[in-house]
Amino acid sequence: MSDYPFHVAGGSFPGAPRPQEMFESLLRHQPPTAPSSTHGSRRRKLWELPHKFHCPVIGVCFGADELRGLINKVMHIPHGTSDYVLHTSAVGACDERGPLADLLHKNMEKRFSQTIRRFAAAKTGAALRALWQEAMPTGSEMPAALWASWTHPACDPTLEQAIYGDIHMLQHQVGTGTRTNLGTLKELRAENGELRRQLDAARRENEARRCEKTREIQTLGQCLAELRVELAGKEAWGASLSGQLDQLRQTLPDLKARQLLARRASDAEARTTALSAHAARLEQEVASLKRALGQTDQALRQLSAGHGDTPPPDAEANTGVDVSGKCVLCVGGRSGAINAYRQMIEQRGGRFLHHDGGQEESLHRIDAALAAADLVICQAGCISHNAYWRVKEQCKRTGKPCLYMKTTGISGLSRLIGQTESHEALAERSAD
Repeated sequence: MSDYPFHVAGGSFPGAPRPQEMFESLLRHQPPTAPSSTHGSRRRKLWELPHKFHCPVIGVCFGADELRGLINKVMHIPHGTSDYVLHTSAVGACDERGPLADLLHKNMEKRFSQTIRRFAAAKTGAALRALWQEAMPTGSEMPAALWASWTHPACDPTLEQAIYGDIHMLQHQVGTGTRTNLGTLKELRAENGELRRQLDAARRENEARRCEKTREIQTLGQCLAELRVELAGKEAWGASLSGQLDQLRQTLPDLKARQLLARRASDAEARTTALSAHAARLEQEVASLKRALGQTDQALRQLSAGHGDTPPPDAEANTGVDVSGKCVLCVGGRSGAINAYRQMIEQRGGRFLHHDGGQEESLHRIDAALAAADLVICQAGCISHNAYWRVKEQCKRTGKPCLYMKTTGISGLSRLIGQTESHEALAERSAD
């Protein structure tokens, strides 16, 4: 249908201007055509329809833009010409056959050919009326049905006027709907304006939030870059420290061994402390035993003096320890008396070995000396605690005889090897 309301019969409203100077050849009105009965079985042309039918046909069958394009094909239209002037000009041109009327006729014949063929099947006015009433409710088929009905040979004046009345009433309905639509459109425009204002406010708020988030992201990015720089510095520092540690390890290849020795030394120091405490207790016991022995010796001398008993003159010579052919190890002793010890042992046929008991010599050498000796003489007062316990444990473990000197000096060694003891007794003393 047309985009604007239909016009009254005659093609224009009262007082409407008509551009006579632009369309002189198109505005010449002709008397109404003869009724459809004069045409027999032939379909009528556009300019053969009654004049009052031209306005509905042009308004219903052509849109404003379509009509403007068709008129431009046959004449020049000044810029800014209104749709109303185009409509009235086209309606006036349909009164007689001319370039514009012929163009409009051919256009409708081509566009509505399918509907025209369908309406051509109707041979009577009643059948044609039925087809028109069937097409009335369908707005999309209204232009084709209108053209096919008014140009049909069976369309009599009664049917023509009925169709004209339907179109006229449809005009009022469309106008009423248009007014309603205009009110609705006004409301929709107001609502659309409010929605646009809300949308603009939301956009501004969103833009503000986006800017704020952008600043936060930039701040976080800067913090991240600073943290990365700090991390890179720490990694470089860690790599430098690792390199320094590797260099230190290369300069100290036996670091692990030294650490192990340090732990062992700490353990040995703790053990030495314990042994020193034990040795102190033993020295106290030895001192107590020496006092008791001195008292016993004094009592025996007094007893011997009272009875006049004296030992046989050759007793010491006959009961001395035989060191001939033996390897005698002397542990400890005064450094100035070592040669005298050696001379005394070698005069009796023995072989002399000596170890200072850890004073200057290493204790590691004492194990080899203990293994090579047949008899061990230990001067407990002149050796370290470690050497004392090592000698005692070695002799006890191997069953090697060991003599302990209470005093240092050549006379003490002479009395010790002159005592009457068997090898079994020496072994038992060593075991104690």
